[in-house]
Amino acid sequence: MRLLERMRKEWFMIGIVLAIAGAKLEPSIGVNGGPLKPEITVSYIAVATIFFNSGLSLKTEELTSALVHIRLHLFIQIFTLAFFPATIWLFLQILSVTPVNEWLLKGLQTVGCMPPPVSSAVILTKAVGGNEAAAIFNSAFGSFLGIIITPLLLLLFIVRRYIKDWLERTKPPFGAVSSSVLLMIIYTTFCGTFSNPSIDLDKLSLVVILFIIFSIQLSFMLLTFIFSTRNNSGFTPADTVAIIFCSTHKSLTLGIPMLKIVFAGHEHLSLISVPLLIYHPVQILLGSVLVPTIKSWMVSRQKGVKLTRPTV
Repeated sequence: MRLLERMRKEWFMIGIVLAIAGAKLEPSIGVNGGPLKPEITVSYIAVATIFFNSGLSLKTEELTSALVHIRLHLFIQIFTLAFFPATIWLFLQILSVTPVNEWLLKGLQTVGCMPPPVSSAVILTKAVGGNEAAAIFNSAFGSFLGIIITPLLLLLFIVRRYIKDWLERTKPPFGAVSSSVLLMIIYTTFCGTFSNPSIDLDKLSLVVILFIIFSIQLSFMLLTFIFSTRNNSGFTPADTVAIIFCSTHKSLTLGIPMLKIVFAGHEHLSLISVPLLIYHPVQILLGSVLVPTIKSWMVSRQKGVKLTRPTV
């Protein structure tokens, strides 16, 4: 199952590259009024499909099992939806005086405002052996908070309750559906960019944004590690693993449709989307690289706790 999930993510990354390349080669197909009619298929059908699919795939019954860890949940949600965007905003005040493309900087701010993903944070937490229940709760609950203004999600929770048995029996390919629709959104978004000759993205800005995203990821992972391992934190090593991944990961699946809604018709939408498109593979890459190190730390800490317990 883990191998299939990894392969799906790798193919999705390839799909993103192909979608952008295809938009560059023939942007007329995906522009408004073109054969794909993105003003209808993307703005309404694709976005609705993403939210509908996400709502059905959330196993809301699993959230209650981790509900009692209130302190852990508060830490993750406050860090993700308050500290993260506020810190990015302060950082961008400094970068605003640099020659970095202003729309990429705005896109970086939108990354900070995004909810956590339901998949990657849980998968990496499970790979390390951390608190998977807490990861499931905070990823799903964080995603819910991210689109709480969307009444559709409330409807999805109700729908899932009535078709729960069918979902568990058939196991629909939620991941494949979301990925396919998401690639269509990315393709049409960049078609609009490449068909507009007035939009220019300099390579220096792109390199700077890439460096900033790597730095943000590593810094915030280190910061959450330091905060959650203090003597009076009250968190176990397994909790720390869930905190590291859930607090620093951002959702591409929900993020792109949100940007499509908030910045509908904006000529710089694709530039605003670039930081999120970069952040997604970076968080998976860094997470995968750090899994052995974090797992080794967690195991050693757990052994240390067992050794220091008094024998009866």
